[in-house]
Amino acid sequence: MQPRGNYNSAQRARVDTVEPYDENDFDDAEPVRMHSSTLRYPRLADVRAEVGRAPADVQVLSSQGSYRPGNNRSSVPPRRSKTQVDIPAIKRQREADPRTDEIDIRQTEQLIATGFKPRFHWTVFLGMAMFTMLIGWVMLTMLLNWWQVTQDDWHYGRPRTFQVDMVVGHNDSEATPSHFVALNLQRHIQIIEFPGGDSSKAKIYIGPTLVGAGQELAVVTLTFKDVNGDGKLDMIVNVQDSHFVFINDKGQFRPARPGENVQL
Repeated sequence: MQPRGNYNSAQRARVDTVEPYDENDFDDAEPVRMHSSTLRYPRLADVRAEVGRAPADVQVLSSQGSYRPGNNRSSVPPRRSKTQVDIPAIKRQREADPRTDEIDIRQTEQLIATGFKPRFHWTVFLGMAMFTMLIGWVMLTMLLNWWQVTQDDWHYGRPRTFQVDMVVGHNDSEATPSHFVALNLQRHIQIIEFPGGDSSKAKIYIGPTLVGAGQELAVVTLTFKDVNGDGKLDMIVNVQDSHFVFINDKGQFRPARPGENVQL
């Protein structure tokens, strides 16, 4: 058996032969392991709601000290870090339905009927009535004028033409009266006579020239009457309200001279 002193010396000699390591021989290529510790926060759940388990800092209740309904005091000892008193469990209440008032929905006609009704002065209605009458009078005048022109177109045509047969003593008789044609040709009045109906002996009498708007549609007519009392029929040219006298003299008609005694 080897003595203890020799064994210790041999072991010491073997340990001393190990070369000391150099810190430069190692590098930090391998990443340092991150801390794996976690922080645990206390749970707020009610201990009484947990069945069969308890936190580490809570002692398990014995069968005699278990929680019973109606017991307001808990047998769980409070923790040392407890800062609040027992808070009763908050019960979630169902939101009450909002109160609504029934409102009658009115129709558009009702809104219009109950809307603002402006009030006007009586002069406004008077002015509206007068304006309506004026418009009506203008429209009625235009309608009557149109109707008159339409009738003249039917009877006298365009240009306005009037024809008549009359015995005036110019180589005519009851069997062959003279034929007269009166024209309104672009506001110029012209009368054509066919003595005894013979067109080869036709005579043209120049009448007045009309002035004014729409006078080209004025109707020209002829009437015959003894205006100077010589027993011969004289010719009267009628243009609207105007009358122009032609005296029957020496087998033809001539315009009446100024100062000559005539009776229409």
